[in-house]
This record gives sequence, C-alpha cells and structure tokens, in this order.
Amino acid sequence: MSEKSEQKPAAEAKAPGTAQVLRSAREAIEELTGLESESVSSVARGEDGSWTLHVEVVELRRIPDSVSMLGSYEMTLDPDGELTGYRRLRRYERGRADPR
Repeated sequence: MSEKSEQKPAAEAKAPGTAQVLRSAREAIEELTGLESESVSSVARGEDGSWTLHVEVVELRRIPDSVSMLGSYEMTLDPDGELTGYRRLRRYERGRADPR
C-alpha cells in the first residue's frame, strides 16, 4: 500500500493573509529603495486576488521631524503576495496636510 501525500498542490496552497502581505510589502519597499517604511496607509484586495497598497516611506529625515520628507508609494502584489510593481505617487513634508 502506498501512503497518500498530506501536502496540498501549489494551486491549492492557502493565499497569504492581510498581515503577511503588509509585512512583505514593507520589507520589499525598504529593500528596493533603501529607505525606511513608516506606515501602510491603505490596502485593498482585488477581485482577482491581487493586492494594492499605499506605503509611506521616510525619504529625508530632518530636524525637527515635522519637516521630514515622506513619499507615498503604491505597490501591487500578485495573489501570492509577490511584488509585481511599485511607484511613488507623491512626495510631501510630514507636517503639511493635503490642500484638499
């Protein structure tokens, strides 16, 4: 008699959860840019299982910290949580609100 394998095929493997995707995205942007990620300001999962995140990154530290420069990056990840692309949407001073 042969024993059945307990492992699931790759297609049936469980997709990563939101927290795992957030950690992965922050690590990826830090590795790619060499900059410190500060926060994730939004996360959304598409109908196809892909992910879109907005990550705030410290681009230039200044004293006082309220005038440090931040960048807002949009990141896209596939359903498995692998990075498929990123781009900077805007650059702004920490202490300044959007004009809207």
